[in-house]
Amino acid sequence: MRWWSVANFVSNAGTWMQLTVQNLLVLQITGSAAATGLSMSVQAGPALFMSLLGGAAVDRWSRRLTAAVSQTLLGAVAFVTAVLVALDRLDMTSLLVLAAVTGAIATVDGPACALLGNDLVPAEDVPSAIGIGSMVHSAGRLVGTALAGVTVGFLGTAAAYAANGLSFLFVAAVVPFLRPAPGAAAPAGPEATVAAGPGTTVREGLRFFAARPRLVALAGITGISSVFGRNYGLTLAVLVTGPLAGGAGAFGTVSAVLAVGGILGAFLGARLRRPSVRLVGTLAAAGALLQLAAGLSPSLAVLLVLVLPMAVVESVSDTAGTAVLQTDPPAHLRGRVLGVWSSIGTVWSLGGPPALGLLMELAGARGALVTGGLFIAGAIGAGLLVRGRRTLEPVSLPTKPGGEVAGREALSTAA
Repeated sequence: MRWWSVANFVSNAGTWMQLTVQNLLVLQITGSAAATGLSMSVQAGPALFMSLLGGAAVDRWSRRLTAAVSQTLLGAVAFVTAVLVALDRLDMTSLLVLAAVTGAIATVDGPACALLGNDLVPAEDVPSAIGIGSMVHSAGRLVGTALAGVTVGFLGTAAAYAANGLSFLFVAAVVPFLRPAPGAAAPAGPEATVAAGPGTTVREGLRFFAARPRLVALAGITGISSVFGRNYGLTLAVLVTGPLAGGAGAFGTVSAVLAVGGILGAFLGARLRRPSVRLVGTLAAAGALLQLAAGLSPSLAVLLVLVLPMAVVESVSDTAGTAVLQTDPPAHLRGRVLGVWSSIGTVWSLGGPPALGLLMELAGARGALVTGGLFIAGAIGAGLLVRGRRTLEPVSLPTKPGGEVAGREALSTAA
């Protein structure tokens, strides 16, 4: 698990270095912000259509082999891009093709790496492993974003892509030495496929997800929160530079506090032992109320006080939700369930920012934060209330004419 965490840190740093440089590269080639958004959408697009197939592949194949191959392929794409940039042969068409290929490989790589990390610890420690993964991701993002500017300044844009390619190869080199921990969930592979029966299809994963109320509720909570909250890079940027009359430096401070809160929240989330959908909903509602208060902040100082707990609550909620998602399905279905989740999440990530932008156009930054916070807290509160009433409904037992419960002996034996 230590080697896997180190490998993921290196990989995340390389990935964020490339993502940062890629946006700058698109702007350099086209001079268009719209083209930058298009490149990001093209890379995310395959997840919408191919995640179900990627999840099914992860359920059928060895996770170690799948992760090693996918990481190697991602490294190859990064090296090809580096060569094209170094030779000044990269145009917008080839960049979009490479982005689409990267997105397609990621539909298999994402669930394979997530489930492989869970196999390295006993089943009861999976929430802790997910929390560690979240901390590694946040730290890698900070380091990779910082290194991007340094690398481009001293070595050029191609070097950032080459460094990302090396980071993928490092992960691929570590994978063969990983061994499942005693007590870990049974890994996927030929044996798991045989045990699951011949009907290991994409449709089976969809049916399981749709028939599982807690997963549907988790999707609803996460979807509402993703669309009407969480996009703090957009809402808080407009709030800080607009009503609060701050500049780019002020928003940089807010972003730094968000990052620190995310790492702290991941640490707290790693200590969860029994995460549940109810806990995810409660945390999401608390985050929504903090978002509402942030929208009413009279000054930057008050906003900074609120931003830290906002990030902590969001991070703990994410860790708890991911733990439920990766442990609730049976082992032979987890890849497909993650594939369903990835497809749903892509819809949120593609549709959320435009919807939030429209809300900000109509209500302003403060109005969007307040309205979104009220909507999230209200929807989750109503859902928890309905769920609580259903849980407390009395059960009527058949009775005999004298009022005695029918079949008492059988009930007693069953109990």
